[in-house]
Amino acid sequence: MPKLTFLPHETLCPNGLEINVESGISICDAALENDIDIEHACEKSCSCTTCHVIIREGLDSLNEPSDLEMDMLDKAWGLEMESRLSCQSIVGEEDLIIEIPKYTINLASEHH
Repeated sequence: MPKLTFLPHETLCPNGLEINVESGISICDAALENDIDIEHACEKSCSCTTCHVIIREGLDSLNEPSDLEMDMLDKAWGLEMESRLSCQSIVGEEDLIIEIPKYTINLASEHH
């Protein structure tokens, strides 16, 4: 069972969080199920970049990003080579260290 380590984020998880999850869950769903209210303005349909995360460790264990995800990522604030959309990133067998960027392109939070 892989361990997901969410690095501290000022508003979403100030102390950070470590959780164990089943392989096959998206990073977004894992966060939401564990009270990290990560934005997902498009309801996880790969139509926005509000769930953008940076995978600090374990990137290669995730599923390959689709062309649509790669196109959407071009619009993300703070894009890095290790960036993914958490709604599209399916956890594999390895542990992950995940950073949620400070900002999104949303001017207002959707508060799902």
